[in-house]
Amino acid sequence: MDVITRTVDVKGQSCPGPLVALARALKEAHTGDLFELLATDPGSRSDVPSWAEISGNELLEAEVLDDGSFRYVIRRVV
Repeated sequence: MDVITRTVDVKGQSCPGPLVALARALKEAHTGDLFELLATDPGSRSDVPSWAEISGNELLEAEVLDDGSFRYVIRRVV
């Protein structure tokens, strides 16, 4: 079972804050590390999948939580 390496909580931040924080966290990571991104910005629903594809990383999960926030799990590939 894969284990989340780090949680990046960007609740309350709007674009581009969530992606900037995620990109910074991934720079310090190793290939294969898993990141959990927690966000409240509705724009993240389209931004995070697009960013993962463009950056060459892998979006493993995307879900809306009970409180209306968003949770993503991203694997560092590059």
